[in-house]
Amino acid sequence: MKIEQRFREVINYFIDNQPMAETELVFKNPYQLVVSTILSAQCTDKRVNMITPEFFKCFPDAKSLSRAEPDEVLNLIKSCSYPNNKTKNLLGMAKMLVEKYESIVPSDVDELQHLPGVGRKTANVIAAVVYNKPVMAVDTHVHRVAARIGLTRNAKTPLQTELQLVRRIPQDLIPLAHHWFILHGRYVCQARKPKCMECGIKSLCRYYEKQVQS
Repeated sequence: MKIEQRFREVINYFIDNQPMAETELVFKNPYQLVVSTILSAQCTDKRVNMITPEFFKCFPDAKSLSRAEPDEVLNLIKSCSYPNNKTKNLLGMAKMLVEKYESIVPSDVDELQHLPGVGRKTANVIAAVVYNKPVMAVDTHVHRVAARIGLTRNAKTPLQTELQLVRRIPQDLIPLAHHWFILHGRYVCQARKPKCMECGIKSLCRYYEKQVQS
């Protein structure tokens, strides 16, 4: 199967079966999404969603967070991974939002990456989810799923995966495709034990063809 056909049929499958895919992080505004995505690094969305309700009660906006003491933040997020580093990033992010961006979360991916704790993946998440920009955030799920299906070839880094995916996915579907691949990787195409027999796209998948059928 040519790669163009594989892309087309995979996209058509997800359009038919997951037309409303979206992030599982719970947020109400761009500031809250930035906080949640910083917390989600090497941490589950479920855990983040347990932390953020109380966090946002204490710090409802960037201005209030920018004035917080490190111990106040650390106490609220200590159950997530790397809480000390994330405390530093959250405080730095809030201060920069207030001082440089007038508390408005920028829409530009490069500008977003100036914020402490916001790398390319996180910036792409914010730009896609909040501003519907045609950017692909690549986490471990996206990287794995794209390679297994055969949508990427010899992609060694998240950036290589990102570039190969955005080259062939229609721009208006890129923000949605990010969620398709994440959710597929989280619940079906899992790292250790992919649920190939339950997978709706196994007939399109190179991994299934080579590892399961052979």
